[in-house]
Amino acid sequence: MTSRTPKLLLIACGALAGEIAALRRLGGWEHVELDCLPAKLHATPEAIPEAVRAKLESARDRYDRVCVAYTDCGTVGRLDEVLAEYGAVRLPGAHCYELFAGAERFAALHEAEPGTFYLTDFLARHFDRLVIQGLSLDRYPELLPHYFGNYRRVVHLAQRDSPALRARARECARRLGLAFESRPVGLGPFERALAAAGVGCRRAEGTPA
Repeated sequence: MTSRTPKLLLIACGALAGEIAALRRLGGWEHVELDCLPAKLHATPEAIPEAVRAKLESARDRYDRVCVAYTDCGTVGRLDEVLAEYGAVRLPGAHCYELFAGAERFAALHEAEPGTFYLTDFLARHFDRLVIQGLSLDRYPELLPHYFGNYRRVVHLAQRDSPALRARARECARRLGLAFESRPVGLGPFERALAAAGVGCRRAEGTPA
């Protein structure tokens, strides 16, 4: 007897994979199959639409629904054009920081200090590879003021209550020469964003609102 193909395919940014996997496990989403693209695509957002298109093309006619776990992510509407061709939907908002904080809370953070550099748990863990090496600051440290001269603080949007991650995020802020704040956000806002896109999650026990 062959197993039934999951009804819903979730094509996701690799930077969201850990949180999605946690919610999938806690929520019992046996109908959801996860397929991730490399997180490093965020360094070249113009490449995201075609990378998503390739995944959509390979999934054609194999699933009842397809959801794309990206926001606009700097594609300035081009990702939405690709999704419209395939009848797929994406997560609401402009970037993942808004997903994790929630739209209202993120708007308040931005209004309080527009010069904020945000860290998720994933970005804090992979700061050296994605920020320092990604911006060539390991080879050209003199570029630091060019990239971060207009920033005033780092805000860590903490999905997990982890002293080690908080310390890691604080060290990231120190390396950038910026003030540091940690804001616990849990997985509640992200779960609700997935639900708004039709992933059909139920409340996961132990998941902060």
